[in-house]
Amino acid sequence: MHRLLAATLTVAVAAALAVGAAFGIVALLNATPDQPNRPLVHYEAPQGDQ
Repeated sequence: MHRLLAATLTVAVAAALAVGAAFGIVALLNATPDQPNRPLVHYEAPQGDQ
């Protein structure tokens, strides 16, 4: 009976850790990175076309 209890507790703890890790990974993937709102390439407008 002692081994059965130990195995059951091990499975329960492993399942809880797996669920916690899954929620943590999903939370990290849903986080939006801080990015500047600037274009990487900027073309100057010609002076005569305005």
